[in-house]
Amino acid sequence: MEEELKCPVCGSLFREPIILPCSHNVCLPCARTIAVQTPDGEQHLTQPLLLSRGSGLPAGAAAAPPQDHEAAPGPASSGAGGSAAGGLGGGAGGCGDHADKLSLYSETDSGYGSYTPSLKSPNGVRVLPMVPAPPGSSAAAARGAACSTLSSSSSSSITCPQCHRSASLDHRGLRGFQRNRLLEAIVQRYQQGRGAAAGASAAPAVAICQLCDRTPPEPAATLCEQCDVLYCAACQLKCHPSRGPFAKHRLVQPPPLPPASAEAASVPAGVAQGAPSGGASCKSPGGAGAGAAGSSAARKFPTCPEHEMENYSMYCVSCRTPVCYLCLEEGRHGKHEVKPLGAMWKQHKAQLSQALNGVSDKAKEAKEFLVQLKNILQQIQENGLDYEACLVAQCDALVDALTRQKAKLLTKVTKEREHKLKMVWDQINHCTLKLRQSTGLMEYCLEVIKENDPAGFLQISDALIKRVQVSQEQWVKGALEPKVSAEFDLTLDSEPLLQAIHQLDFLQMKCRVPPVPLLQLEKCCTRNNSVTLAWRMPPFTHSPVDGYILELDDGAGGQFREVYVGKETLCTIDGLHFNSTYNARVKAFNSSGVGPYSKTVVLQTSDVAWFTFDPNSGHRDIILSNDNQTATCSSYDDRVVLGTAAFSKGVHYWELHVDRYDNHPDPAFGVARASVVKDMMLGKDDKAWAMYVDNNRSWFMHCNSHTNRTEGGVCKGATVGVLLDLNKHTLTFYINGQQQGPTAFSHVDGVFMPALSLNRNVQVTLHTGLEVPTSLGRPKLSGN
Repeated sequence: MEEELKCPVCGSLFREPIILPCSHNVCLPCARTIAVQTPDGEQHLTQPLLLSRGSGLPAGAAAAPPQDHEAAPGPASSGAGGSAAGGLGGGAGGCGDHADKLSLYSETDSGYGSYTPSLKSPNGVRVLPMVPAPPGSSAAAARGAACSTLSSSSSSSITCPQCHRSASLDHRGLRGFQRNRLLEAIVQRYQQGRGAAAGASAAPAVAICQLCDRTPPEPAATLCEQCDVLYCAACQLKCHPSRGPFAKHRLVQPPPLPPASAEAASVPAGVAQGAPSGGASCKSPGGAGAGAAGSSAARKFPTCPEHEMENYSMYCVSCRTPVCYLCLEEGRHGKHEVKPLGAMWKQHKAQLSQALNGVSDKAKEAKEFLVQLKNILQQIQENGLDYEACLVAQCDALVDALTRQKAKLLTKVTKEREHKLKMVWDQINHCTLKLRQSTGLMEYCLEVIKENDPAGFLQISDALIKRVQVSQEQWVKGALEPKVSAEFDLTLDSEPLLQAIHQLDFLQMKCRVPPVPLLQLEKCCTRNNSVTLAWRMPPFTHSPVDGYILELDDGAGGQFREVYVGKETLCTIDGLHFNSTYNARVKAFNSSGVGPYSKTVVLQTSDVAWFTFDPNSGHRDIILSNDNQTATCSSYDDRVVLGTAAFSKGVHYWELHVDRYDNHPDPAFGVARASVVKDMMLGKDDKAWAMYVDNNRSWFMHCNSHTNRTEGGVCKGATVGVLLDLNKHTLTFYINGQQQGPTAFSHVDGVFMPALSLNRNVQVTLHTGLEVPTSLGRPKLSGN
């Protein structure tokens, strides 16, 4: 887990970590070293000229040719030390200048920019040089000026050292990024646990000034809660006077440092271990951060950066960040979707825990796989020795003529064994590395889950969930299967005559038909009227496989038929009958022939159909909502939409609830073929059978023919039931539980889908998963 707790810039444990817009973390002191800005003297320059200059030039200096000829795709990258392409000088026009303008409009507007890592800086990160002290000023004042300029400059940017994405800083500078207090607490607990294990028991130390130029630095006298910086009395008067923009800042007494940070507190600024080249050190305020001081002190929960005196209380779903109540009343989150902070905390914890289960299963499989590989090593050794002994016996039987050939054959066996051993060791090393990475990530995530800081957890939960999912996906298909077998596929032919001794050689094992495939029952499943089957070949299979043949019966115990032929080992078959039992089997084939069938697996399709409206089949004027269960229309003309289920056999029932009914429209309910016309009322062509209804009566319609007029219409709140009986070839409708009369199909064969036509004056909601009516009265519901 220690790798998860190290800063990517300095390589040490995080100190005052902040969360970048890309969800990665970096120490706040390290962020100051990699954040760059445009000098004030260049603010008035035109954009192409500004892009062609290096970030390290002082204000007013002339533009110099770039040293590393890195491309500068935008202002963010230019601030990171990039320059225009090597062929462009001084912001000249041409193709390169046009490319810079394109980059400006495509990347800077979003706050991100591309970045090419420098080969001259540690970890591929550009480091901001120390600001030279102005004449007549102290080094401390120069440092204060640098921090002040970095915080107030509107053209500053920072590049993530991990993904190399660049983000612009606002008027608050680095303080505009959220503090990762959850990670900070985990680092502190990790340091304390490591110190306890080593027997460290140092007394609490006093925090030191962060801007002091004395050696050693003076003890800190005050801590600014807004700047989160420690000052001694002298530096506080120089860098943080109690007037002007600092008049509203709150100065408090610095808390004592924990024992684990006492040693770090005594390290002078600029010489902390792991500091990147470029001058500045990754030393936190007071050594370990004033905000996380003392194991006995209560942890300071984060406050809203926009409203510093308010705690987080809600979670903005649109922006994926915790917010306070003032953000909802005054800020930009007023019209966003928000949810309770505690509920989202529990939800994201559950998602992370669920994702961890998958990684945990893969880690368990990896451990078992390593045991299997080690057993293969032993088997290879034993089988190799046995084969050598057999080979020696056969060669000795051929007397003197076999002596020379015997040594040659032994060499081939040894090479084969070394090749197998090398491949297995390579697999062991590769799998061990992946397992160590996954285990470290798991331990870190478990520590995160233990935390009771909802806001801190939600700051990093999305990124952690994605990392865990990516970690699970790295165990790709075949990653936990041996690449070689322990068997030696060599056969010595000892029958040839003495004249053929000098041509004696190994014969590769003859190609045979593939063995029986193994069905993976844990991956076989059914959904509605579709089934999914998965299979694999048994381990240590020597025969090649060109493809597989999947066979399925008719669902009624009839003959098998081929439903799939190909190389994939996963197949989904759609369009089966509901409430039916299917038998499936698979076999493999190669150039030598077809192998035997696998065991037969029995699959049961759903008793009732669960489906929604199909957004791909509906007219473009149809508007779907409520997870595609509610439909309305933007046009005054009738438009058709189909359901996602397809029926060819059995009895099926569903209902449609009328949510809105204005100006007496004529919605139509029924079934249709997939090729039904979508821009007119359902039933006007020969591909649909429907009942259209107004507020007083209903008619059955097919091929634009109106029949079976029945009294009784619909209104807002009415329920229309559709009963499709493909065994009796009837289509029956119900309005509020009252039967509207059975209707016979004119075409009884084929596949039918639930269908609906409506205009903008009506809205309906679909309810599926219902039992077939037991009588002609109100149908019995089993779900909605």
